[in-house]
Amino acid sequence: MKDDNDRNRRELKLWLRMLLTTRAAEAELREFLRVSHGTTLPRFDVMAALWRRGEAISMSDLSRMLLVSNGNATAVVDRLEKDGLVKRSPSETDRRTVFVSLTEAGTTRFMTLARDHSDEVSRIFADLPDEDLDTMSAILKRMGERRNAAK
Repeated sequence: MKDDNDRNRRELKLWLRMLLTTRAAEAELREFLRVSHGTTLPRFDVMAALWRRGEAISMSDLSRMLLVSNGNATAVVDRLEKDGLVKRSPSETDRRTVFVSLTEAGTTRFMTLARDHSDEVSRIFADLPDEDLDTMSAILKRMGERRNAAK
């Protein structure tokens, strides 16, 4: 029983470390995007999802990709559309469906943001040797695979 309690404490400690580290890194990225680019992490995330897809996607698909509610995605897309970075287009087959995609200006803006975001992530991880990055990536990948296999 003692071994189980010790393992449980170690697991909880690891969980808290992962959570605190992730939150700290996310806070640094949020501040970097706000100060250096006058934008937000949710706006960056929407643009990144649209850029990765490379074509117009439905607002529902966008919400699922980002793991946010339709309302949250809509609010971010509204602001991006107002700034001319994304455009909406109605579905030709379903009047309830709206597609969203990056505009040319949005693609240009995203490329700058993506480059600088990548540089900032590199700065955050700069103190870790390559072996640690590889080990941490492998561990997290195994955890994700195990979680996905259980579904």
